Amino acid sequence: MPFNTESKPVALKDTDLFKPLKVGNTTVLNRVVLPPLTRMRAHYPGNVPNRDWTLEYYDQRSKRPGTMLITEGVFPSAKAGGYDNAPGIWTEEQMVEWKKIFDKIHENESFVWPQLWVLGREADPLSLARDGLRYDSASDNVWRTKEAEEEAKKAGIEQHGITKDEIKQYIKDYVQGARNSIKCGADGIEIHAANGYLLNQFLDPVSNKRTDEYGGSIKNRACFTLEVVDALVDAIGEDKVGIRLAPYNTNGDMSGSWDPTVFAHYAYVLGKLEKRAQAGKRLAFVHIFEPRVSNPWDNEGDGAYNGGTTDYVYSIWKGVVIRTGNLAIHPEIAKEFLKQPNTLLGYGRYFISNPDLVDRLEKGLPLNLYDRPRFYAMPDKGYIDYPTYDEAIKMGWGEK
Repeated sequence: MPFNTESKPVALKDTDLFKPLKVGNTTVLNRVVLPPLTRMRAHYPGNVPNRDWTLEYYDQRSKRPGTMLITEGVFPSAKAGGYDNAPGIWTEEQMVEWKKIFDKIHENESFVWPQLWVLGREADPLSLARDGLRYDSASDNVWRTKEAEEEAKKAGIEQHGITKDEIKQYIKDYVQGARNSIKCGADGIEIHAANGYLLNQFLDPVSNKRTDEYGGSIKNRACFTLEVVDALVDAIGEDKVGIRLAPYNTNGDMSGSWDPTVFAHYAYVLGKLEKRAQAGKRLAFVHIFEPRVSNPWDNEGDGAYNGGTTDYVYSIWKGVVIRTGNLAIHPEIAKEFLKQPNTLLGYGRYFISNPDLVDRLEKGLPLNLYDRPRFYAMPDKGYIDYPTYDEAIKMGWGEK
């Protein structure tokens, strides 16, 4: 793929992007973050990280010492999943591969935080039915789309609002996933409470129609997420736990911006996290998915919501914030974000296509275009074959 010529690169070396910052029990040397990026290269059956390519993928993107990497979403248990080629971290076979990957990242003097991911109603019902797993969500048969309902009917599976006992079991799964991650050498973990997956399904009233203590009020809908936070803090320590939230997200048929009252529950969650922090249990970070990308499946620039901002996060949460969303080709917005304290920036799609992205942002070098159709394709093409800037020049990419 050639360089992106639609935006002019800007060197960010003199900004806070290249100032060290303490994040949990680590100190990053730059504030560029590889955010969690689903790549669908794991081996099936077994949900094992790809033995041939995944170590190299993370090795390439951790070469700049002191860089923070959050891995693709990782299932803490079999029932948390439902995608054949996404990795897990609940079996010894999976953990063997993750340990190799984490060791390589640390060999490069960078840091790694697996993202713990539970799909809920975003899972593939055919895969769940084949494997004898439930189709879980916050409520019975509250379908995200008519198509999803038809797929489930074809699979012969009903959407199941999990019971209180099943909620407790999921919390145990999160804890085991976190402990397994630390055992493999991770610096910490990120809780995925965004983008339409199970915790988000509990947070959002569009998918949560429960009438018990996990539904109805903002306090009740936030309960599951906060119970997961507390359990992981108790299990591995607050400095090893971060969380991802997406107030404007529409993926999975979440409310997004059309219901302005939804933002109140994110303020509530952030307030509860800050109260815990003031009591001595401050999480390593809060990771915010920006309204500039309201749905991660949209093309670059599509679906941006310009009627709101996540700046309110800083009025509530006083710890480290990661902001992610269409920043690589908008350095002017990155500069504005960096004026806020304790801020790191996540660069997703362009970190896929630019393994040396940190160096390019620092020096203002042009960026490789990405090959979107290969984001979730099984071959190694579009995964580990993107060149560094120097390699691209040798290939003649800079010639007219």
